[in-house]
Amino acid sequence: MALIYALSAQPNLSSGLGTIDLVGRKLVHAGEFGLLFLLLLRALGWRRPAIAAAIAIAYAATDELHQAFVDGRHGTPVDVLIDSTGVAVAWLMWRRRRVRTDGAATS
Repeated sequence: MALIYALSAQPNLSSGLGTIDLVGRKLVHAGEFGLLFLLLLRALGWRRPAIAAAIAIAYAATDELHQAFVDGRHGTPVDVLIDSTGVAVAWLMWRRRRVRTDGAATS
């Protein structure tokens, strides 16, 4: 969370590559919030995915609020949606792996 905060405080992260830069940053954003979800889930003992997701998404919203006060940056609800998509994808991947692992253990 501290790394996300530090990166959000940077006035300009653009590499000057246009669309590639924009899409790349959005994919990284989704990935970092997916990773945050997994780290929170691990901290919660792998038992409370809804709570981990809620914390990660709430942090995404506060991250966008923070960016609204940084010169050269702006916070948008679309970015919260992108971050939430990263959380959802990570949750689905974790769940799929868990089901596969639990199923193999009981067979």
